[in-house]
Amino acid sequence: MQSTLARPIPQAAEQATPARPASVTRLRVRPPARLSPGRRGAGLAARLLPPVVVGLLALAAWELATSGPGATLPPPSAVWRDSAELILHPFYVYGTQDVGLGWRVLTSLERVAYGFGLAAMAGVLIGAVIGQSVWMMRGLDPFFQVLRTVPPLAWLPISLAAFMDNRPAAIFVIFITAIWPILINTAAGVRNIPADYRNVARVLRLGQVEFFFRIMVPAAAPYIFSGLRIGIGLSWLAIVAAEMLTGGVGIGFFIWDAWNSSRLTDIIVALVYIGLVGLMLDRLVGLAGRLVTRGTGGA
Repeated sequence: MQSTLARPIPQAAEQATPARPASVTRLRVRPPARLSPGRRGAGLAARLLPPVVVGLLALAAWELATSGPGATLPPPSAVWRDSAELILHPFYVYGTQDVGLGWRVLTSLERVAYGFGLAAMAGVLIGAVIGQSVWMMRGLDPFFQVLRTVPPLAWLPISLAAFMDNRPAAIFVIFITAIWPILINTAAGVRNIPADYRNVARVLRLGQVEFFFRIMVPAAAPYIFSGLRIGIGLSWLAIVAAEMLTGGVGIGFFIWDAWNSSRLTDIIVALVYIGLVGLMLDRLVGLAGRLVTRGTGGA
C-alpha cells in the first residue's frame, strides 16, 4: 500500500493560488445636512436677540439716568428729537460742508483705505523679510515696540510739516499707526512656520517668490490676519482723531465742529456711526481671514 506521503502533489496545488484583490471600501461623503427654516430662524434669533435685549436695557438705563433736572447729557429721546435727520437721512447734501454723516463716513473710509492698504502691503512684505532672520528680529523688535506705542496724534505735526497738506498727512498718520501690528504679527508668523514646510520648499527647489506665495503666506496667514484686524481698528481710530485737527468733511471734523457748536446730540449720533463702521470693518477683515486661512487655523 502506497503511503500517502509519497503521493505526488497535484499540479494545481503546486501553484500558488492567486490572491483575490482586496475589495476597496468606498467612503461615501455625505453632504452636510441642511437646516430647516425653523432651525435657521432659531439660530438667527439666538444670535440677534441677546444684543438687542442688552441694547434696549442700555437705552432704558441711559434714559432714566439723564432725564433728571440736573443731567448734563441728553437722553435718547432728545437725541432722536434733535438729530433725527442725521439718523434717517445720512446722505443729504445742503452745501459743501453741510452734508450727511453717510458722506462724511465715506470720506473718512477713503483715507483709511489708502493708509491701511499701504500699511498692509508694507507690513506683510517687511515682516516676511524680517521674520526669516532671527538676528533681524532681535535687532529691530525693540524699535518696533517703541514706535508702535506712539499715539496717532503725536505723528500729526511731523506729517503736516513733511507733506504740507492735510490729506496726505492724515493718510500718513493712518499708515504709521497701522503698520506695526501687521509687521510684528507677520514676522512672528514667519518665524513659526514649521521646519517641514521649509524642507519641502528645498526639495522642490522653490524660488524666493514661489516660496513666499506658496509656502510662507499660507502658513503665516493666521498671524497676518490677526495683525490686519488690529491694524484696521487702529486705522479707524487714527483717522477720526486726525480729522479733528486737520478739518475737511470727515466724521472726525464733524464731531469737533458739533462740539464747537454745542450740538451734543449730533456728537452722540456720530459716535454711534463710528462704532458701527468700526464693527463692520473688523468683521470684514475677520471674514476675509476665515476664508483665506480655512484649514490653517483661521483668524
